[in-house]
Parts: sequence; structure tokens; C-alpha cells
Amino acid sequence: MFLYVTLLTLYNFMESQSESFMVVGPEAPLIAVAGEDLVLPCFIKSNTSAVDMTVKWNKLYVKDSLVHLYRDHKDSNEDQAHSYRQRTSLFKEELQKGNTSLKLSALRVSDEGAYKCHVEHKSNSDDIIVNVIVEAQGSNPVITMESYDRSGGINLVCESRGWNPEPEVLWMNRDGDPLPAGDTQIHRDTEGFSVKHRITVYDYSDSNKFYCRLLQKHHMMETEVIINSKVFDAWKCIVGISVSACLLAVGLIVTAVICHKKEMQKQYRERQIQMLEAERKIQRLEAEMEKERQYAELQRQSVECDLVKKKQYEVDVTLDPDTAHANLILSDDGKQVTHGYTEQDLPDTPQRFTKYVNVLGKQSFSSGRFYYEVQVSGKTEWTLGVARENIYRKGIILKPQNGFWTVKLRNENEYWARADPAVLLTLIEKVEKVGVFVDYEEGLVSFYDVKASFHIYSFTAQSFTGKLYPFFNPGLNEGGKNSAPLIISPVFNTE
Repeated sequence: MFLYVTLLTLYNFMESQSESFMVVGPEAPLIAVAGEDLVLPCFIKSNTSAVDMTVKWNKLYVKDSLVHLYRDHKDSNEDQAHSYRQRTSLFKEELQKGNTSLKLSALRVSDEGAYKCHVEHKSNSDDIIVNVIVEAQGSNPVITMESYDRSGGINLVCESRGWNPEPEVLWMNRDGDPLPAGDTQIHRDTEGFSVKHRITVYDYSDSNKFYCRLLQKHHMMETEVIINSKVFDAWKCIVGISVSACLLAVGLIVTAVICHKKEMQKQYRERQIQMLEAERKIQRLEAEMEKERQYAELQRQSVECDLVKKKQYEVDVTLDPDTAHANLILSDDGKQVTHGYTEQDLPDTPQRFTKYVNVLGKQSFSSGRFYYEVQVSGKTEWTLGVARENIYRKGIILKPQNGFWTVKLRNENEYWARADPAVLLTLIEKVEKVGVFVDYEEGLVSFYDVKASFHIYSFTAQSFTGKLYPFFNPGLNEGGKNSAPLIISPVFNTE
């Protein structure tokens, strides 16, 4: 008996060891050039196959962090950050060798930062951090003469914009020897670093050629300036006549006092003219704003009239419990649905959604027009629309090609149309009730903000086949933030 227990323990230990793995990658930051492609290395040690694993790339310290997701043998990028759309890919043929590296195309300065490669299989996981520095070449440097120096020199400033990272700035003479420079001003914005570098130069007779050079690891730009000795002679002349200028200044002061009163009167008249012009400009702006307000009101009235017509096609929709995800709670009358914390013990039939918290309506439509309204007030997430009867119900991206025509709310105030690609929508205010209208023959699915009489979005020129069903997803209720139900409400309130 003791031998049996010992062998069983040893077997379990060896099995757990065989399932564990280690992810490795570069320790030093990757330095790349903006506009080029970059591979972010990430490998499973000992060439363990990653085909059956989950590979997730995230950018650290940002809000929308998902860069690329591979799971269930395919890419699952429906929640991918918008800036990485169509720019990321894994080396699928290399996954069986443990290569989970990510290719990032057409690098941007905004891609700079820290990325995490996370690999997961069953109960085991590991990850690494890959740091990326994106180098961008700035504008051609420009040298300008800023002022004369009291010691007889000329103050030069070299300026350039749009560098990343901050470049090294060098001043040199005609022989390429470095010159001692003054202060450097550096400013960073969304387009990169702007640099101002100053130097004071003196008359070297026949060698008054100076260079300003900006350096990065992969880039170098420079410009030159030639200053004629006569420019320095002019400065010497200015110093020589400064005493005479002081005497002249006394006389000028007397004249200035006389002219000051006249100048003040002139400025007063100019200010009066400016005030009149400003008043006219304000009046023009107010008139334009009133026109825009009237136009917006006409649009609202037009949508309101259109909604009244569409409401004539109201249908009575109830929820189908045979299609509901096991975590969804449906009201007895089939008019309300919300997400629950406990999964119910329900049969896993082909009609039931099992991966996402979806549910269909009982009623189906294969011709004509129909309209229904859903109350969404108090919610932070939801998805509404229509779906084909033959959709795959065990997990699929919601888009027209897969048989779904929907809009959704996420993160409390982000509205999206689930087209391909998805479209970010701009709404006047937070929606409280959504109207859904379908014209089967016209291939039209439209969504409306009922309270504001505002058209949200329309899928047009679609080709419908078979039955269409109303589609609902109340969103996850995490921490009680999304506990309000979706409510199928009557179009014409009879109270």
C-alpha cells in the first residue's frame, strides 16, 4: 500500500512538471524606426507547442491594452485596441515550435512602451515583458541669428521638431571640431521632441562656417550657416556709436513725450473700432448658432415623424428561455433579462448560447417590417439588434457576415455599431430607450434613441435569408455596476 501511494504521488508530480513551461524573450529594449515593421520576440522554452494554448499580448499602463489575442486555435481580436487594428499578427506556422512572437506593422511613435506576452495552458501560465523604443526622425534643423553678444559675438539658435527619442545636438566649426554650446531647451508633445540649442560664435576671419548636427542611433541630420566678417564689423560699429546714441536719446525722449498724447488718442479710436467689430462678430456667431439650432430641431422633428411611422409596425416580443445563457435571469412574463452571478443547471441544447450572455426573442420574422423598443436606462453595458436563425450559438464575433446586426454600449458611454470593422458612434446624450426597426425586403436594420428622437445607426443594403429573431445581451453584472435589466417595453404607453 505504501509503495502504491508513493508511486501515485511521484506520477502526479511528474505529470504537473510535464505540463509546466517557461516563456522567454529579450531582456534589452527593442529599438526600431517609425514606419517600419517590428517583431516582438516571445518563445516557450524547449520548443513546447503553443497551438493549443492561449497567447495574449497587452500594452502595459494604458486604458485599452489588448494588442492581440489567440485562443481556441484562432485570433480573437474583437476587443483589440483600435490603434492596433489590421497591424498585428502571430507566426501561425511557428506556434508548434513554441514561437509566440508578435509582428507589429507600420510602427508609430505612440507604439512605444512596455508589452506583456502572456501564455496560458490549463492551470499553467507564464509571461515576459518586452520594452519597445520607437525612433522617429525630426524636421531639418534650422539655424537663425538670435542676437548680438556684448562680448562681440553673435548668438545662434538651432531648432528642429518631431524627434523621438530626444536627439543629441552638436555645434561644430568648419573642420568638424565640437564647439562649446549654451543652454538647450527641450519640449515634448504628441509629435515627439522639439529642440532649441544655442551657441555664441566669434569672428574667425576666413573660417566663419558653423554646423548644427542632430544625432540618434539610426538617424543624423545637420545644417550649416556661413557668417560674413562684415556682420561682425557691423556689431563693432554699433558699439562705437553707442555713446552718441545716448545723447541723441535725450532729445528723443522730449519728442516722445509730445507724441505720446497723440498716440494715446489714436489708440483710443482704434480700440473703439475694434470693440464695434467684436460686437458685430459676436452677433454673426449668435446668428450662425441659431441657424444650427434650428437645423438640429428640424432634424429631430424629421426623425420624430419617421419614428411615428415605424412604430405602426410594433410587434409583441418576448424572450425565449430555451436560447438563454445559463447565467441569464428572465422575468416570468418574458419581458426582462439581467445577468446573474450563479450559473443555472440548464440543458446544453443546440439552441442555447453557452459562451456569451445572449438570448433571442421567441418571435421570428421572414418578411415585411417590424419594430420594438427596449429600455436600457441605468446600464453600463448592453447589445441589441437582430440575428439569423442559423447563427452559431457557442461563441462567435457579432458582425453581419456571421448573421448579427447589432449596436452596443461599453464602458458606460462608448457606443459602437458592430459592423466590420466596428464603427464608433457619437450620440447627443446617454440613451435610455432603444427602438429597433427592420425592413426585411429592403435589407434595412435601424436603431433609434426614442427619448431624443435621434437616429443612432442603420445597416443598409443587407441580404436577409431565413428567419430573423430579436437579439439581446444585457452585459456582465460585475460588482453590481450593471444590475439594471433590459426591459422590452410597449411602444404606445396606455397608462
